[in-house]
Parts: sequence; structure tokens; C-alpha cells
Amino acid sequence: MIQNKTLGNSTIEIAPLVFGTNVFGWTTDQKMTSNLLDQFTDAGFNALDTADVYSKWVEGHEGGESELAIGKWLKESGKRDKIMLATKVGAEFSDTKKGLSKKYIIQAAEDSLKRLQTDYIDLYQSHYDDLNTPIEETLEAYDSLVKAGKVRIIGASNFTPERLEESLTISKNNNLPAYQTFQPEYNLYDRHDFEDNIKAITVKNNLSVISYFSLASGFLSGKYRDQSDLKDSKRGAFVEKYLNEKGFRILKALDIVASKHHAVPGTIALAWIMHQPEISAPIVSATNPEQLKELINATTIQLDTEDLSLLNTASL
Repeated sequence: MIQNKTLGNSTIEIAPLVFGTNVFGWTTDQKMTSNLLDQFTDAGFNALDTADVYSKWVEGHEGGESELAIGKWLKESGKRDKIMLATKVGAEFSDTKKGLSKKYIIQAAEDSLKRLQTDYIDLYQSHYDDLNTPIEETLEAYDSLVKAGKVRIIGASNFTPERLEESLTISKNNNLPAYQTFQPEYNLYDRHDFEDNIKAITVKNNLSVISYFSLASGFLSGKYRDQSDLKDSKRGAFVEKYLNEKGFRILKALDIVASKHHAVPGTIALAWIMHQPEISAPIVSATNPEQLKELINATTIQLDTEDLSLLNTASL
């Protein structure tokens, strides 16, 4: 039985796995995108995470490809009311289209709504902090969107602890919408920035944590064991930094626990995140049904004290 989690102080609930959709319109075509989203939602999951700029980094792309692909599926499937739809604003489209100014947020929201073929966004997130825009101005933009019924709640990603706290204080003091969620990089390898610097803030303010790079760009899937595994991979540049003593130690621990549970390493790496009480859900990405099935399996695995100890020790 899937146990849903409530986001922050809102009434919005999500299942404990979020589909990261940066692959849509990039490494998955529209047919595969629709198949994966149907598989995900038919299994009882409801949360999709995208961003307006996905996948601008691909040659020949301009951004918006992921939102367009999701929008087509939403229209064709009729499943909008079953989805917790999260997107982001603030990453750079161009010299003039970036940041968290009020004018830009309002325009970017309209653009996202159009691509997504919906009239509201459940969770609208500040993708990156904008040091050139007053925090009040950013929150006032979100206030306008919430009052207009175009956004339900807001979240933040990639903020420093100081700026996150300052934003929450300003929300409180000015009766403006407050961030209800936070998205940090978090996985068995990249633990310590969140655990040492951000976790206390999210716990104190009841922010729901939705982690990204949950499989360390695919390294924790166990597919990449040495340099030769990188040469044909689109993720090679991201994964190379994990090929070290710590990385191999973690893979060894994952192999042991995976064997015990008749699972694959990536499934165990996700199950470990789900066993962290401060994390509401990890974001995961898949490009084919078999991959997605393995990721969904993580929600059914119960790691015992011995498993957690082995994984925790390996990832120190």
C-alpha cells in the first residue's frame, strides 16, 4: 500500500516517488513519454517534476520540450486531476529570460501553463536563487499567481541555507506565500550538504523535501563500474566524478543489499532515501518501462537495521 505524504503545510498529497521528466522531449519521444506516464500513474503515483528550461542543454533545443510533452499527454489522457504537477522558473533561457523578478515570473508562468495545457500549476518552484531581485518581489509575484488560482503552492530549489531561511522569514513577516517544499541534491554519495546545512531548516519549518539526482546521475544504478562504461553514455560527464574509492565502496554495499532483497542497486539506493524520515520523496527518471518498474519497486522494499547500517557506513 502506497503511503502518501502531505506537502508542507498544504493539503496537497504526493505518493513517495516523483517522476523527474527532464528526459521527455530529449531521450524519450512522445509515444514513450505517454507510455511511461501511464505506467507511473496506473501504479498509483501522482507527482511529476519538470522545469521550463528542460531540455535547453541539448543541441537544437530551446527549452520547454519537457513541458510540451507532458501537456500533450495531459490533454490526451484526461488525467490532469490525478496529477500533482510541479514545474520551475528562474533558470536561464536567455540573457533576458531568467531570474525571479515579478515581471518575469508572471510571464514564465503563463508560458508554462500554455505548454502544459493546463490552467494551474500545483507546485511552482524557484529553480535557482536570484540575488539581483529582492526576495519580497519574488514572493509578491507568487502571491499574485496564487490569488489568481494559477498556482497552488510554491517551493524552492538550490538555495543556500541563509537565503532559504531569509525567504521563509520574509514570507512570515509580510503575510506572503511561503515555500512549502525544498529540492536539494541528495543521494547515498551526495549526502552531507543537505544533512549538515539544510536539513535542520526544513525540519524546523515543516518543508517537504523532494530530492533530485537521487541516483547520482545514474551512478548508483550500478551501470557504471569503470571508465569504459562511460564512453557511450550521455551521462558520462556527470558520472565520472563518482568513480573513486568512496563510489566503489557504496556500489559494493548496494550490491550486497540488492542481492539480499533480490533487487538491483538502483532500487536499493532509492529505498535508502525513502527510509530517511526527512525526505518526502526522491525524484527518479526512466526512459523505458523496465527501468521504471525497477524504480517503482523501491517503494515496496523494507530495509532492516543491518542494511541501513551497511549503506550508511559505506557512504560516510
